[in-house]
Amino acid sequence: MAEQDQPVPSPASPQSAPVNRSARKTRTGEVISSSMNKTIVVRTVTRVPHPKFGKIVKQMKRFYVHDEENQAKTGDTVRIMETRPLSKLKRWRLVEVVRK
Repeated sequence: MAEQDQPVPSPASPQSAPVNRSARKTRTGEVISSSMNKTIVVRTVTRVPHPKFGKIVKQMKRFYVHDEENQAKTGDTVRIMETRPLSKLKRWRLVEVVRK
């Protein structure tokens, strides 16, 4: 993926802060379903400490991801990025297939 250029604040307004449009969330997860057309389901696993007991527990979450070229298959490890709403459930898009 190509990196986007950062906007430069104009010298006329030194107090304006630059807007960072590339601050989108990214996740890495495993494809658990690829049977839909141009859509995959990705499961991410986050390890967090339990709020009361402190033990490390796994939190699993499913994301519906837009896969324009149907390149990801079940079992692949993929990187996804947040995007505008594409349908009722899809708010993420496929960036790359990390491992087949």
